[in-house]
Amino acid sequence: MANPPPGCNWHEITFSHIRCHVERGVTCVEKIMIRWATPGDADALGAVFYAAVRQGPSRYTEAQRAAWLDHRPKGLQWSERLAPLQVAVAGVGGKAVGFMTIEPGGYIDLAFVRPDHQGRGLFRQLFERVEDWALHRREPRLRTHASLMAEPAFRAAGFLGIHRERVVRNGETLARAWMEKTLR
Repeated sequence: MANPPPGCNWHEITFSHIRCHVERGVTCVEKIMIRWATPGDADALGAVFYAAVRQGPSRYTEAQRAAWLDHRPKGLQWSERLAPLQVAVAGVGGKAVGFMTIEPGGYIDLAFVRPDHQGRGLFRQLFERVEDWALHRREPRLRTHASLMAEPAFRAAGFLGIHRERVVRNGETLARAWMEKTLR
């Protein structure tokens, strides 16, 4: 994973949030840590990616989901894909439950939260971290190809839909939206 912003070390860029929610009639309190990823996080992030695409609720068919991601990313190839990116990680109880990537130029490529942690504000917290990174670098805008599942969360974060696209992955057509957000 890419290095933290200049002048920061790994402990200076760890953020904590306490989140309360009701689950099956019981109030639960969990400590959410938002931090920048390290190279050792890659396989855990692959598991989050796989769970979000293949196991959670979806507006895509099972065939489309399998075409998008047929196996859990891990190992050297996955680590190399993440290496040049800034990767914000949401952790609960020491376990990665969500992540979002950003690269120089302001492109957000990956944004995933485990199904059992969706709807708890993790996307917003991850987005705030990558947006801060982009503002620090004076990026003029953020851009993403948002899946049908991520599009509402990006809209809520201030992104505008530029146009809709259809891409073919392993013989299946997937709809997505090209979205942008202008920064200050």
